[in-house]
Amino acid sequence: MVKVHDVIPDIPVSDIDAARGFYEDFLGLGNEEFNLGWVARFTSAETGAHVQLVTEDATAPLIPVLSLKVDDIDAAYAEAVDRGFDIVHPLTTEEWGVTRFFVRDPDGNVINITAHRE
Repeated sequence: MVKVHDVIPDIPVSDIDAARGFYEDFLGLGNEEFNLGWVARFTSAETGAHVQLVTEDATAPLIPVLSLKVDDIDAAYAEAVDRGFDIVHPLTTEEWGVTRFFVRDPDGNVINITAHRE
């Protein structure tokens, strides 16, 4: 069984800068953890709640609905393959430092399974 230690909603937006005020000011997610131009994470300094705003994906064919941080990315990938799940984006170590893959859930939602390798 996969051990998930963080769940981050991925929200499709047309323009991160245009959406910034709503998420930072109105929702109080004022800490921009990172911004790669096509994806940015906004977090509440008070509660730790966060969302990712996504305009596209730099290396994958689809925008996921969720990003799940897991403790063992290799085991998670092996289990997804063993269970015959639809892998939308293969296990890849991305240039921005994460290893991830995308898998489709039974209802067709695309989930980004991710981890930072130590």
